[in-house]
Amino acid sequence: MKLTRSIPVPDSVLQIPVLTVTGSRQPQGPCLAVSAGVHGDEYEGVRAIYELFRELDPAAMSGTLLCVPVLNPPAHRACSRVNPVDGLNLARVFPGEPDGTISNRIAWVFDQQILSRASFYLDLHSGGVRYGMPSMVGYDSTDPRGRAAAEIFGAPVIWGHPVIEPGRTISAAMARGIPFLYTEAWGAGRIARGDLDMMKRGILNLMRHLGILEDEASVVAPPPRRLTGVGNTDGGIVASMPGFLMLDVQILDRVQAGQRLGYLVDEWGSTLEEYNASQDATIGLTREMPIVEAGDTLFLLASEEQEGTA
Repeated sequence: MKLTRSIPVPDSVLQIPVLTVTGSRQPQGPCLAVSAGVHGDEYEGVRAIYELFRELDPAAMSGTLLCVPVLNPPAHRACSRVNPVDGLNLARVFPGEPDGTISNRIAWVFDQQILSRASFYLDLHSGGVRYGMPSMVGYDSTDPRGRAAAEIFGAPVIWGHPVIEPGRTISAAMARGIPFLYTEAWGAGRIARGDLDMMKRGILNLMRHLGILEDEASVVAPPPRRLTGVGNTDGGIVASMPGFLMLDVQILDRVQAGQRLGYLVDEWGSTLEEYNASQDATIGLTREMPIVEAGDTLFLLASEEQEGTA
C-alpha cells in the first residue's frame, strides 16, 4: 500500500509531508525511515524519495519505507540552509520541543512521530548551494550496525564518526537506540545524476539489508576511500572577515600540515588572509560559493582510515 499524508506542526499552519510504502508480504516487518530536506537548499534526497515512491511495488515488500521528503518546508521554499522563520539550523535543534520555535517544533514532531517508528534511519544531505562535499555515506563508528550498513550502501566514500554531536537528526536516532546512516553529495544547488543514483541504490540496498526487499542486491564495490573524524561542519576552518575565496584544493585532496588550502582576497584581488592545513589530512568539505562572510566555514579536514582497521 502507498499512502501520502501530512503531519501538522503544533501551533502553526505548517504540514510535514509523509510518503509511506507498506509491503503486502508482511506489513508488520521492519521500518526504514528516510528523511530529506532538513536543509532547504539540498535537493538530491528530495528527488530520490519522490522517484522511489513512484517506482516501488508494495507486493514485493515486507515491512515499511517511511519517508519525509521535505522536513523543513519553510527553508525548502526559501532555498535556504536555515529556517527563515526563526533563523535556526534544523540539524542543530533535535530532538526539539513542542512549545519552542518553529524549528524546535518540527524536530519534535519528527522525533515523536517518525523516528519513534524506525528500525533503521537514513538522513539524506548534500553540500547545498554553498558547499562541496564528497558523494558519501556517514555512520557511527562505535556502532557495528552502522558500519555494516555503510559497507553495503554503495557510496564511493564512507566516513566513520567516533563522536555524534548533539542536535542532529542522527543524534536523536542514537538516543533512541536506532542505527542510522546519513549521506552527503556534491550539492552546488543542483542534482547530479550520479548522486541521485547513489541515494536511490543505497536506499534499496538498505531495504534488502533489513529484509524489506528480498530481491537480489545491487553489486557494491568496496568504497575506495574511507574517512574518519568528527565531521562537524561548524568546526572547520572559518573566515575571520568577508571577502572572495580562492581555492587551492579540491574535495578529497590529500594535504600536508602547513599546506595552503586557499586564500581570501578583497575587491582588488589583494590577499586578506590565507588558510593552511593544521595536519596531514584529506579535504572533506570546501566552500564552493566564493563570496564569504566572517564566520563562514571554508574547509573541513578528515583523516583517512588505515587499511585493515575498522
